[in-house]
Amino acid sequence: MEKGKVILQQTALKRIWVFDVMLMMYFVVGVFTVINQQFQIPLRSSMLPKEGNITNALVTLLNFSWFLAYPFSEKFATRWLESYGYRKTMLLALIILISGLEIYELAVLQHLYIPVKLNIIGTEIPLGFFTFLIGSFVIGISAVVLQVVLNLYLSVSSVGNTTALQRQMIGGSINSIGMAIAPLVVSHFIFYNVSLSDVNSSQFLFPVFIIILIMILVTVLVSRIKFPDLPESTNARTIPLRKSIWSFRRVRLGLWALGIYVGIEVAVGANINMYAVSLGHSFALKATHMAALYWGFLLIGRLIGSFLKNVSSQRQLLTGAVGAIFFLLLTIIFNNPWILTLIGLFHSIMWPAIFTLATDKLGPYTAKASGILMIGVIGGGIIPLLQGISADILSGIWRWTWGLIVLGEVYVLFYALSGYKIKSELPED
Repeated sequence: MEKGKVILQQTALKRIWVFDVMLMMYFVVGVFTVINQQFQIPLRSSMLPKEGNITNALVTLLNFSWFLAYPFSEKFATRWLESYGYRKTMLLALIILISGLEIYELAVLQHLYIPVKLNIIGTEIPLGFFTFLIGSFVIGISAVVLQVVLNLYLSVSSVGNTTALQRQMIGGSINSIGMAIAPLVVSHFIFYNVSLSDVNSSQFLFPVFIIILIMILVTVLVSRIKFPDLPESTNARTIPLRKSIWSFRRVRLGLWALGIYVGIEVAVGANINMYAVSLGHSFALKATHMAALYWGFLLIGRLIGSFLKNVSSQRQLLTGAVGAIFFLLLTIIFNNPWILTLIGLFHSIMWPAIFTLATDKLGPYTAKASGILMIGVIGGGIIPLLQGISADILSGIWRWTWGLIVLGEVYVLFYALSGYKIKSELPED
């Protein structure tokens, strides 16, 4: 009897240890997602011409290339997970991440020692810049693979008395912590005591090398951990479906809502510093602090949201959209990027609200709808890029580009008011 208790205790401790490692991976994904975004200004100052007519659009390609990895990677990430299990798939993801960081280093060396340039619409662009974009895409692939592993593990592997929803919320909170501190990592570690607008290419080399060493140590740690086997349910036979998932209005409109939401969330987090730097003076000096504060408010909002069990998803989404529109309009009126940081509170509750409304009462179609909705993540690359193009059209003035983000919030508001509703009176399986 005692021996059985000891075995159970050891098993519980192993699960907690593995769970802690998974949370560390959530932190890693959050940190690298935002570090990549925060590299926009240093990349512009070090590799792109100061007066180029497409400079803002080009630099937002860094964020676009990251999110472009999502639609290309999710399917093979799932196949890897089914074929290799948690540990090997996670190791592959970490090796890909390290490879992406090495491509960053290669891009900088290429820019310093092989100054080949391409002429694009009258602007001379170093080849090293495009190599840097490839590195961003590769690290984006690693983030997708890691998220596939993490989402499944937290959904099916019990830890103590936690529910799947609680574990997902814990993972999301740790991810948000990583996102909140990442801008400070960029300003106080990677480019220590250097204004982001004054960074030169060589200043990328040593900090990125240190990050590579850290990730190698993390990879070695993960390689020594024994993960549980995948649950048999992951390969279970799917139920035949009688109609297309696209026949559900709330799924079709929900895909747009989710894509637009991810786009406007990332646009604020990635471009708030571009906006601040364009204004100069004290705004430029505090640009990374604004980004950190935005992601910090988003974290606080998620923590608050986890206690709002009695508030419907529709009401949460409605409140979030109205609040975000209000503060965006104030930002445009007063031309003050600090106001944008408060939008993090309202963006924090949008993802779960949209996801819940889009998959409500779908029965056997729920899993299919979940997969379809993930396509919307690509919005995180498209909308910030469109905002960068708008800034170029407006001669580098970012103030009025937030009108584009207001339009995105208006669509989310529409979904909260009408788009989520089940219009058909017929039973939907």
